[in-house]
Amino acid sequence: MAAPTFSATEIERRAGLLSFLRRQLFEKPPLSQKNLTGKTAVVTGSNTGIGLECARQLLDLGVSKLIVAVRDETKGQTARTRLLSGRSIPDSTVEVWQLDLQSYESITAFVGRAKGTQGWDIVVLNAGISKQFYDLTPSTGHEETIQVNVISTALLTILLLPILKTRASANGPSRLVIVSSDTASWAKFNEKHSVPLLPALDKEETFTNVDRYPTSKLLGQLFVTELAKRVPSSVAIITMPNPGWCYGTGLGHVPGGTLGDRIVSVPRRIFGRTASIGARVLTDAALQHGDEAHGQYIEDCKIQPKAPFVYTPEGERVATILWGEVMSELSFAKTEDIVRAVAD
Repeated sequence: MAAPTFSATEIERRAGLLSFLRRQLFEKPPLSQKNLTGKTAVVTGSNTGIGLECARQLLDLGVSKLIVAVRDETKGQTARTRLLSGRSIPDSTVEVWQLDLQSYESITAFVGRAKGTQGWDIVVLNAGISKQFYDLTPSTGHEETIQVNVISTALLTILLLPILKTRASANGPSRLVIVSSDTASWAKFNEKHSVPLLPALDKEETFTNVDRYPTSKLLGQLFVTELAKRVPSSVAIITMPNPGWCYGTGLGHVPGGTLGDRIVSVPRRIFGRTASIGARVLTDAALQHGDEAHGQYIEDCKIQPKAPFVYTPEGERVATILWGEVMSELSFAKTEDIVRAVAD
């Protein structure tokens, strides 16, 4: 089935504030119903918030093996205990694996461990950060939000493709879910004219906490759009679900809180969804939809337009630059060779 096409009016309308408020107030994503017996699933960033709720929903649907991938193994074990509580399933159903997206070594070690398995049916890349203050990743020199949400997520995505390809069966390809956000449509992305792009995003003077997370999610949409051009859905169906604005997730929260946290907490409780409701969109992306969803953005369990910038000539230009720079950054892992190999 062909991917959907959208008119310019549809693209702009979905990105508008009124459309956002309507979704938040009146749309309630349905809870997926599918038997996952015999399936193996992985959820990153699953010790709390939306990731934890997605993991819980997958267990509710009978997944036979669930890997909770987290940076802090102690917190992961706490989440594992919560997930197993009240269930009549073997303790071995849920495993905790360490994964730190600020470390290339951690990512490659995680994938190396994955190669020792029989493959995975579902991978939900939920882990991400929203920084309120500027920081560089010590091991790479990249600004932390871009490092985690864009570059490291790209590395993990590509390294997992051969593993997912081996799991493809008569029942269809594996599912790779990369969590997106409607904030991608609102990114000012002042660095869009910079060449090279990634170094511009690393400069402290270009960092604003209001725009950096939206920009990272926009770059994620651009990257996945390019990836889907190169990797067929027969390898894995790659989707980008948006859980919506949720409370109780911890995303962007500073220990002890800030004045901004306190101000935002009020509208977040009025317009926000619970993490459980938001996670339904992730679970839906992992279970529903076919080839038509490959490389697409999913909102309230429906394929919807991506950020308007993605469809513009400028967006296509930036996507090409981004792809080249990310591939150069990740050349140590031979990511371009992997993409070409899995596409054959």
